[in-house]
Formats: sequence, structure tokens, C-alpha cells
Amino acid sequence: MDELVNYSEKLMQEASEKEWIERAKENPRWFEPLYDKYFSQIFRFLYKRHADEIVTAEICSEVFYKALIKIKHYKDKGFPFSSWLYKIALNESNQAFRKKKYHRVIPLDLLKSENLFDEFPLEDSQHDVEALKWAVQSLKPKELDIIELRFFNEMSFKEVARVLNITENNAKVKCYRILDKLRIKMNVK
Repeated sequence: MDELVNYSEKLMQEASEKEWIERAKENPRWFEPLYDKYFSQIFRFLYKRHADEIVTAEICSEVFYKALIKIKHYKDKGFPFSSWLYKIALNESNQAFRKKKYHRVIPLDLLKSENLFDEFPLEDSQHDVEALKWAVQSLKPKELDIIELRFFNEMSFKEVARVLNITENNAKVKCYRILDKLRIKMNVK
């Protein structure tokens, strides 16, 4: 039996992600390497949104359960498999916010991330960070999703578009409009 397990593990190591996906469509056992590869990434994404380990674990398990159930319908459209998982995670997270009335959390360390902070001509002072936090928290949930995916998760516009089911150009336009909105709220040019 150990030889069979070792052989199975060896096959999983040698297979590419596309092979894992195709095999997982036929046999759920092949979903395991996908789960192993993406669990911590999706967990971190959800934890940044909820800042509660128990809630995050609950939502994360639901994400991977749905991914396992729906993998038969997954089609490679030139995007990373992770963007499909992020889409499921974003939907599950937003559903949790609606159903259970969880509050969205935006940690200060995320706001200080160079990606978002570089968009504004600010000093790294506590006042500027607080102003940015206030402005970001005033965004609508869908606007915040775009900022979060683009700047906190460092996704390309193409990946943001895939996760949100919009065009890449639309993702760019929306992102720049949101940044302009933040600049106005913060009184910066």
C-alpha cells in the first residue's frame, strides 16, 4: 500500500498544473495538489479581508469545497487557475459579509504597501496613513474589491478582470476612477 501512495505522490509531483486540473475533473484525488499549492495563498487573501482566523478557515473550506465540486466546469481561458479560485473566494467572502454582517477589515500595513501608497504624493506619516485608511474605507464594496485585488494582492489588470468577470480595459478604467476618487477624498492632486 505504501508503494501505491509513494507512486501517487510521485505522479503528482511530475504532473503539471493543467494535468492536475484535467485529472481532477475525473478523480477528486487529483485536486489535492491544487489544494496544497493554493491553500495558503487563498487563506491569506481571505484573512486580510476578515482578520478572524475561524471565519477565514470557514470561508476557505467553502471555497475549496466549491472548487472541487465545480472543477468539472472549469475551462482554461488563458488565465492562471488561481484567478478562478480568487473569484470563488471573493464571492464566498462577499456572501459572508452579506449573510453574517461581518465587517470588512483593512489593516494599516496593507495601506502602507508600496503599491497603493505610491499612487499618492504623501509622506509616510501617521496622518497620511489615517487619511488613506479613511478614504479607502469609504469606498463601496465593489470598488474596494478592485483596489484590494490590484494593490494588496498585486494582480495584473488581466487577472483582476478575470476575477471580477469584466474586461481588462474596464478593470483599468474602474481602477483609475477609484484612485481619482481617493485623491479627491484625501485632497491630493
